[in-house]
Amino acid sequence: MQNQKRSQLEFVILMAALMSIVALSIDAVLPALPTIGDYLSSINTTENQKLITTIFLGLGIGQLIFGPLSDSFGRKPMVYIGFAVFVIASIICITTKNFEMMLFGRLLQGIGLSSPRTMSIAIVRDLYSGDYMAKILSIVVMTFILVPIIAPMLGQFLLLQFGWKSIFTVNLVFGLIVIIWFWRRQPESLHKRYKKVFSFSIFKTGTIEFLKIKEAVIYTLLSGLITGSFMVYLSTSQQIFQVQYNLGEYFPYIFASLAITIGLATYLNSAIVMRFGMLNLVNLALIAFVTISFIYIILFWSGNNPSIEIVLLFFTLQFASIAFLFGNYRALAMEPMGHIAGIGAALNGFISTVMAVPIANYIGSFVKTSVLPLFVGFFVTGVIGMVLFYSLKKPNREKSGSALKNF
Repeated sequence: MQNQKRSQLEFVILMAALMSIVALSIDAVLPALPTIGDYLSSINTTENQKLITTIFLGLGIGQLIFGPLSDSFGRKPMVYIGFAVFVIASIICITTKNFEMMLFGRLLQGIGLSSPRTMSIAIVRDLYSGDYMAKILSIVVMTFILVPIIAPMLGQFLLLQFGWKSIFTVNLVFGLIVIIWFWRRQPESLHKRYKKVFSFSIFKTGTIEFLKIKEAVIYTLLSGLITGSFMVYLSTSQQIFQVQYNLGEYFPYIFASLAITIGLATYLNSAIVMRFGMLNLVNLALIAFVTISFIYIILFWSGNNPSIEIVLLFFTLQFASIAFLFGNYRALAMEPMGHIAGIGAALNGFISTVMAVPIANYIGSFVKTSVLPLFVGFFVTGVIGMVLFYSLKKPNREKSGSALKNF
């Protein structure tokens, strides 16, 4: 039993590490956005936001490629191919002197990193189901959150000591360590009975199968809304704290403190989801998400930013509710797709990310001198999310799922 627990602990950390390559590539770059923008002669600070949203676009596109292929060729080969693409993309980012080429490199980085991100979710779905799957995903996400806690501080240290290009180099080294660990320790999780003979028709048949599952579609749309609203924060956080609040030197620590909030809330979700069920937790979190943003809008409708203490309090409450939505939305979407976990995870990731990028770009374009547009975005996406969530009939079961015997 002890070995089993150790094995499960290693599995959770390894899956989180695969996702963390993505987080490090996004969050470590945040303190360096103005420097990179100046180096590449970008037009303004809102243009620099695209260095974040572009990698998310790549994540969405890549998942649609690697997910279906993994249902035929297995999860592990897709991780290796994706990392190879990431290496090429990182070299482009390090060597280019053109802003548009940097955006292309970030897009390609996202496509490559979509593989470990998608495969980690597909592997969890291969081995778990139901509320137990939500518990495992919550723990994975919680561990994954540890990277955003330290990534901006690491990015700022590397920026000051070695220049912005060193951030991309360290990402490569970290990714290589994780991939070697994955190669040595993680067996192929795709069961033979679910393996599909490759043909281009699997993209069509898998998509049709996905679209027939109403719950999967709705929860995927919900994932897109919550990801989009949070992506606005990611892409504008540097501008908010460094420009609007003039707290540039404290930015990594502020970012880390808010990431800790998400981590703690995600841990709480993993601890209570088996008792209360995903649906009940999502219901409460959605209500909180909408209510918190609405209160901020009412109090600060003038557009004048409150004190840093007040805005951090609202961010803390808002992100705590987001933490209960991220993992549970993904688990609820994946629950009915065990027979198409690869393409299911791909479509879930693709649709939610492609939704999120324009949401983030549009709302982010208004976040110039005030934080208010960010909370307006939270409120609008939250209300739409509530409408979609309540459009589904609540299933009879509140608790289900177990670890598969072949884990």
